[in-house]
Amino acid sequence: MSDVEEKTRVTSILGPQQGETSGRGDCLVTIYAKDPAQLGKRYVLEASPTSIGRGHDNHVVLESDSVSRRHCHIERRPATGWFAVDDGSTNGTYVNDDQISAPVRLRSGDRIKVGPTIFKYLSGTDVESLYHEEIYRITIIDGLTQAHNKRHLFEALEKEITRSRRYGRDLACIMFDIDHFKKINDTHGHLAGDYVLKEVARVVRSRLRGEETFARYGGEEFCIVAPETPIDGARVLAEDIRRRVAESSFLFQGEKIGCTISCGVAMLGENDKDGVSLIKAADEQLYVAKRTGRNRVVG
Repeated sequence: MSDVEEKTRVTSILGPQQGETSGRGDCLVTIYAKDPAQLGKRYVLEASPTSIGRGHDNHVVLESDSVSRRHCHIERRPATGWFAVDDGSTNGTYVNDDQISAPVRLRSGDRIKVGPTIFKYLSGTDVESLYHEEIYRITIIDGLTQAHNKRHLFEALEKEITRSRRYGRDLACIMFDIDHFKKINDTHGHLAGDYVLKEVARVVRSRLRGEETFARYGGEEFCIVAPETPIDGARVLAEDIRRRVAESSFLFQGEKIGCTISCGVAMLGENDKDGVSLIKAADEQLYVAKRTGRNRVVG
């Protein structure tokens, strides 16, 4: 995933219709999109209903083949709040990862997924503060997988390398990617691919300690930085993660998707000048794992 620009655009969706208005600046914020320029874009909810879809007559237009022309809408109900409503879309509308079949009342912090795009709904008297907090999160967190992004990874790496050099402590790096990910996309569709990325990240996060940095490096490739971890410990960690992913059941829209990962492990060496060198060493081991059969740990 490419680095995120901290510049954001603010969009007001038309004007109030028939007196409907939140009066609080309730909004949708784009926290994940295939086009990084869309990250952080804010849609203030003033019009009810606010339509979302591929057609250019929608209030929010999403250019994607997996988005229906009229995909869903957000409507305000008096004395109740804003609701997400699917409009019979082909690929479904998701709120907090659950596909919705009936209108769902939105609560501040809810995530709405339409095709490959994820919005976060923000509401309340402190919505402006919540918005700026979300913008900060976008600069360090990948919106799809909730792993850290590449920018944060390199910042964390440089800090850990400095500590490792100063105190003479081990520093391990694990690079892994999802085996045959293109085949998953081609067979099950890109929305299923997004689901697999998110679920693999969830499995990995459940195994890691607080001091370990987990980041999406790009596409289907991820990185783990493990401070004060010797090579044997890093291999054990990588093998446990590999096993957990292989044993997990990934079910998307009724289809079971098999998934494995390949891992490369490397240690910070005397000749590694920076994070790039360490990642390159782990990446080389990852490619050995893929060339020798996949679904394995090398390093």
